[in-house]
Amino acid sequence: MKRVLYIFTFILLSLNAFADGVTFNVSAPSTVETGGKFRVQFTVNTQDVSNFSAPDFKGFDVIYGPATSQQSSFQMINGRTSQSSSIIFTYILLAQNTGNFTIGSASIVAEGKTVKSKPTTVRVVAGNSNSNASSGNGGYSRNNGGGAQSPSQRQSSPSSGSNISSQDLFMTATASRTRVYEQEAILVTYKIYTLVDLTQLDGKLPTLDGFLIQEIPLPRNKEFQLEQYNGRNYRSVVWAQYLLFPQKEGKLTIPAITYEGVVVTRNRNMDPIDAFFNGQSGLMEVKKQITTPSLTINVSPLPAKPDGFSGAVGKFTVSSSISEKEVDANDAVTLKLVVQGSGNMKLISTPVIDFPKDFETYDAKVNDKFDITKSGLAGSKEFEYLIVPRHAGTYEIPAAKFIYFDSDSHTYKTLTTEAYTLKVNKGKGGNGAQVSNYSGQQQDVQQLNQDIRFIKKGDVELRQPGETFFGTWKHIAGYIVPVVLFIAIWALGRKQMQANANVAHRRGKKANKVALKRMKSAKKLLDAHDKNRFYDEVLRALWGYVGDKFNMSQESLNKENIAQSLTSRNVPEELIQQFLQVLNDCEFARYAPGDPNANMENVYNSAIEAITKMEDNL
Repeated sequence: MKRVLYIFTFILLSLNAFADGVTFNVSAPSTVETGGKFRVQFTVNTQDVSNFSAPDFKGFDVIYGPATSQQSSFQMINGRTSQSSSIIFTYILLAQNTGNFTIGSASIVAEGKTVKSKPTTVRVVAGNSNSNASSGNGGYSRNNGGGAQSPSQRQSSPSSGSNISSQDLFMTATASRTRVYEQEAILVTYKIYTLVDLTQLDGKLPTLDGFLIQEIPLPRNKEFQLEQYNGRNYRSVVWAQYLLFPQKEGKLTIPAITYEGVVVTRNRNMDPIDAFFNGQSGLMEVKKQITTPSLTINVSPLPAKPDGFSGAVGKFTVSSSISEKEVDANDAVTLKLVVQGSGNMKLISTPVIDFPKDFETYDAKVNDKFDITKSGLAGSKEFEYLIVPRHAGTYEIPAAKFIYFDSDSHTYKTLTTEAYTLKVNKGKGGNGAQVSNYSGQQQDVQQLNQDIRFIKKGDVELRQPGETFFGTWKHIAGYIVPVVLFIAIWALGRKQMQANANVAHRRGKKANKVALKRMKSAKKLLDAHDKNRFYDEVLRALWGYVGDKFNMSQESLNKENIAQSLTSRNVPEELIQQFLQVLNDCEFARYAPGDPNANMENVYNSAIEAITKMEDNL
């Protein structure tokens, strides 16, 4: 019966653990506009499912769904493999009326068990009457994000964004409280509201006089949410948050910050035909400066500080522990003091403990184990005291006091740790003499012959007196080797320069041959009536001939540089104009109307004639 009971209990626990492994979650935006479409997704973390039952989307119109998609992932970390899979049921809903609406629970049979999702509430607000907001993609990156085009595909404009009003794009600055005591944490939040397509934003809180600043890490990819502000709907996101700890009393100011933003707008002055042929999107980037409001913080001084005040302001607890309560003389003992809570953890001073005078003590080792949170620095701060009792006896290690300023009650509070009794035995092999202490009791004086260790053991390299490095072969080699290396590098450089000059010369001599070879390829394309490739090959022959002849880089090839190079080589002006005219005719003929074969034949003959005359002249 006991075995049956154990087996039954094991099966029940296994089933509970099995059921706990299945999750069924719902995701939906918290706020939407009337007339706006939004997505609701139900995700189950297994593919062994059946009988999915959607909730009643009361208050919304279902315009799409359910659409089912599957996801699987496989990873190996340190030789251990893990695999996960999930199924997602997606609906697209349309909000019609304002108010708060609850999407009920969906149910599904997953791995033989029926599980339900939690209900979620969606707030529907009235849409802006004249909103020019862009829906965007919901995501945002500090460097580039939130837009349909990359910066390389847009036009750039030095405009200051004067057409974008402060009602379309602005930032707010809020402080969790504006009246505090010294060292009390203040959470400052900078939030952005936008109706335009904001793609970049740069700016940072400067160093402030009178504040200790800690930046709260936020996700790099910003997720915009719909929010109603002053009766208008915006896409908003918390851009930056800082913890400030005032270091002095008085009226302190957090100055306004000017952020540099980039907004993508449509260029209404661009010709659509020009945009089509030049591969431009018709969008342009406009720079916009956004200035946050300044904040004033009234800082009150701390009340009269008691003796032993640790400098801590916040909410804290303290505990202590000791590694050993009975040791031999000259053995080390560690006393640990742990302060836990939230507040100005960085500014807590090391508590002072009055150890017995016969103890050898060292500076406390401090371990910071706290994180940055919105309420302050939260976690713990450890102080490790290393002590070495030198004499045998029984000693009392007194309790440590930790005095801090409570940020809730605005009073000083004193926390006391446990006192410890440490028994120290006579060390092994110690031949101590008996001496009397101040109380007349006898105690051993320990021989500390183990405190000094050998610096180095083994053979030692000896050197004759007066022996120096000067004049040795190593000293002479230190002068010769750099000179030899310099001469070798100089010779290689000269050789490389000559090789480069020869390459340019050979390139110029082969220019005519390479150009005629390309014209032969163009002749084949002419016979095949391949218009686009023909003109590309002719232009490649003309541009390549000039580039090879004058050793010009691809970036510097243009008509102005060609005319200048030909003029400097005393080429007649009519020949220069003829060569440039062939380039223009070739570029124009590609898009010109009329008989393409006649145009191609004329361009081919003109190009052959121009290259031949140029080669004869040069």
